[in-house]
Parts: sequence; structure tokens; C-alpha cells
Amino acid sequence: MTSSQSKTIGRITRPVVWTIAGSDSSGGAGIQADAATINDLNSHACTVVTSVTAQSSVAVDFVEPVYQQMLKQQLNTLNADLPPKAIKIGLLVDQKQIELIAEWLKQKRAIYPDLVVVLDPVLIASSGDILAESKGLDFSPLKGLIDLITPNFFELQQLSEIIVTDKSDIVSAACALSKSLACSVLAKGGDNYEFVDNQLALDFLVCHQVAHCSDNHNNAKFWFASERIDTVNNHGTGCTLSSAIASVSAYGYSILDAVSIAKAYVSRGLNQSYQLGKGPGILARTGWPKDISFFPTITSTQSELVAIKPEGGFKALGIDLDVYPVVGSVELIEDLLKVGCTTVQLRLKAEDLNDKESEWLEAQIVNAIALGKEYKAQVFINDHWQLALKHNAYGIHLGQEDVIGVDLQAISDAGIALGLSSHGTFEALLAYQLQPSYLAIGHIFPTLTKDMPSLPQGLVKLQQNTQLFKGHIPLVTIGGINKDNLSETKATNVDSIAVVRAITQAESPQQAFKELKAMWMEDK
Repeated sequence: MTSSQSKTIGRITRPVVWTIAGSDSSGGAGIQADAATINDLNSHACTVVTSVTAQSSVAVDFVEPVYQQMLKQQLNTLNADLPPKAIKIGLLVDQKQIELIAEWLKQKRAIYPDLVVVLDPVLIASSGDILAESKGLDFSPLKGLIDLITPNFFELQQLSEIIVTDKSDIVSAACALSKSLACSVLAKGGDNYEFVDNQLALDFLVCHQVAHCSDNHNNAKFWFASERIDTVNNHGTGCTLSSAIASVSAYGYSILDAVSIAKAYVSRGLNQSYQLGKGPGILARTGWPKDISFFPTITSTQSELVAIKPEGGFKALGIDLDVYPVVGSVELIEDLLKVGCTTVQLRLKAEDLNDKESEWLEAQIVNAIALGKEYKAQVFINDHWQLALKHNAYGIHLGQEDVIGVDLQAISDAGIALGLSSHGTFEALLAYQLQPSYLAIGHIFPTLTKDMPSLPQGLVKLQQNTQLFKGHIPLVTIGGINKDNLSETKATNVDSIAVVRAITQAESPQQAFKELKAMWMEDK
């Protein structure tokens, strides 16, 4: 993020987020709802007005587009001083506005390759009034220029030209729209409860070339299920969701993360919504979501990507992880256990082994497990779950992609603890749904340990995820943690830290561990 794309407040950088949309004179939707949401989520809102409406909570009486020159001048004047990190596009009244925005985005995409653009194709107001020249409105000029489109039930049918009568039709329509516009699609489910689910609000996400996520999740399809909030005060729900997605994306969160967080934001806003006029009321602005109960449950449409939570759950940790070394040799495990280390992980990356190498690998795992029992320590085995299960390890640690296809029920039945990695809020939610023994949040700082598809999360995101999950599951964070950044990491209130190079590359790993442990335990 360049300095001109942000405003700094203390240590937190506020990204600039634009909303290109119509004005809602009632204040419940449109530009007004967008700006309130963007600012509430710690971004700086800039507005480009596409139209002025004479609107209340019960009706839209008049819609007047702004002149083409005025629309273009707003874009250029703002961009000269406050270029966007993310853009939410709402009401575009006619085809000329679509083509103007598309041409402008085509030029700016080359300058700002990381720009995130979310389109909420507003065609019909909550009151049922038509807001745009919806018949024949063609969004194809925006193909390849937007990252995500968020149609509701009626808009999905119109834009995909597929009649939707059940969940399978939603999938088909969303996939067709994703293909036609070359972007991700979030088909909103707030208005389709009659034939889908009257207890849950089900949104369907089709991922299209999503950056900074695992290979398993890119180009995949997911249902996001939230408890349906019993309220008629839903004016501006779509505007709020799309602008929240843009705001969260501006902080470097992936589209998957941003949708997860924005869904929780909308659910809590509906939960605390209120009525002012005669018609539907508006959502409350409740700040960055911190209550896990408002976050959605996520399921994949692809059975090969689904990990099933076992009956009986997983073994609880016997002691806190505190400073948790991740090492690549049994010898180093023994050295650390001798100086009081109580939890350690053996990470041996080995694939396509011949018979002799396989025997060596199994022997290493057997020895590590034996050392754990000898020193009464929690020794976790990374990846090699079948060998860990065979030899009754204390615990197994798996990455987000590695957990697919694992016999989690067998691990649970054997009384073996399970730790799961995550690289963002979306993955953390998937892991949390399995209720492992602990949840690992990473990577926080740049790391040379292995190639990562995700970006370093940094301390702000670590703190946000710690606030979300703390008290619900033990948390450990990993990724580039050392003596220089340990105090800052500890200040996020995370439960424990996992360290790799700070110990494995130290001149004396034993001394390095003791120093890190002393720093971590200070003032605890």
C-alpha cells in the first residue's frame, strides 16, 4: 500500500476505500450505508455519486443519474489525491455508466494491480422499486475488471438468465455468472428462504482465481450458512455486505477471508438493527466482528475437500503450549526436552521415499514419541499421521490442505491430540469447525521456512483473530517469531508462540529456547 493510498492513525494504517453508488436520501442504503460501513471498519470512505434518489424507507419515487462528465470528473479528481485500495460499486443507473466505469477501471488496473473491486449489481430496492434500467442492462464491459459480484436472488436470475427454484439452480446460476464475468460470485441468500432454508441464510460463493489462498480453496465453491435473524429491519443489507467485503479486502485479506468477516458484520448489524420510519429499518454499525457466534459455518460443495468432525472430539492439551519449538531432528527434540521444553513438534518433510528411507522415517517418529513419554512432554508429529497413529503419538499437527483425506475419527478414537494450521480467517473458521486441540495462526512475519501462498498476516490481523477465537480454543501463532518481535507478538494476547528458525538456526538451540521461554513467561 502506497502512502497516498492510506491515512495513518497511530500504528494502524487506514486504507482508502471508494464507494461508487447512488445516494439514498433515507440514509439506509446506497452511498450513505457504504460510507458508514467503510468508516466503521477502520477504512477511510470516499464517495463517487452515480445518481440522486428521492427515497424513503417505504418507496423510491425518483432516480436521477449524474451527468457523464460529472461522474468521470469525480473519479479523476479523487484518484489524483486519494487513490483507492478497494472499490465497492453499487447502483449504476444505465449502460453508459457501466461503460464509463469499465473504461476507467481498465486504465487504473494497470497502475494498481492489487486493487480489489466488488460489484453489488443493485437493480431493485428493498421496497421492490426498480432503481436501474434493469432490462437489458449489460455488465459484460466489466468482465475481468472486478474481483467479486454480489447479486441477490432476483439479480442472480436476471444476470445469469437461469430460473432459480432450488439450491442446485443457485449453484448453476452462480457458476454461469462467474464464467461470463471472469470473477468470483457471492450469491446472497437473504431473500431465498422460501425454497432453500427458512432457518439459515445461505450464501453461495464461487471462487475465481482468488489470490493468496491455498490451491484447494482457489476456484472452489462454498456455502456460507448464518442463522437467519428474525427482523424486518434489513434496508441496505446488500450495500452493507458488499462495502464490508471491500473494506476488509483493503486490509490485505483474501476474498475468502473478507466474505467470512463481512457476513459476521452483517449478521450482528441485523441482530442490533432498528427502525426509524414507517418501512424497514436499518442495520447497526457494530465495528470489526469479534463475536464468533455471528460468523458463518462454511461447507464445500466438493466432497473431496470436506473434513468431517469426528464424534467425541480430540484430546485436550495437558499443559499450555507456551513456547512451542518446531524442529527437524530427534536429536534436537531431546536437547530441548532436557532443558525443560514441555511441547515440541517434529517436522520431517519426506515424500516418495524408498523402503530404506521409509524405515528411517518411521524410526525417527518412534524415537520422538518415546522421548515425549520419557520426559512427560507433548510431542506432536507433523504430517505423518498414519505413523503417529500407529505408534500412539501424543499429538499430530496437520496443515490446512493435509487434513483432507485424513481419518480424523481414528485419531479421535485413539485419544491423540490434533493441531491444525490456518492462514487467514476463512481457514481458521474451517479448522475451528473441526474443534481441534489447538488452532495455529500463521504466518505472521515473512518466513523462509517454506513457500506460502498466503501473505504474512502481521500483528493487526493476529490480534483480530486472537480476539475472535480466544477462550474458545487454544491458540498458537507461528511464522518468523524471534526475540526481536516476541514482545509485540505477546501484546496481541495470543496464548502461545511456535518458533522455528529462532531455535533451529541458533548457535545454541537450548540457550535460545530458555531465553525465549523467559521472555514469554515474564509478567505472566
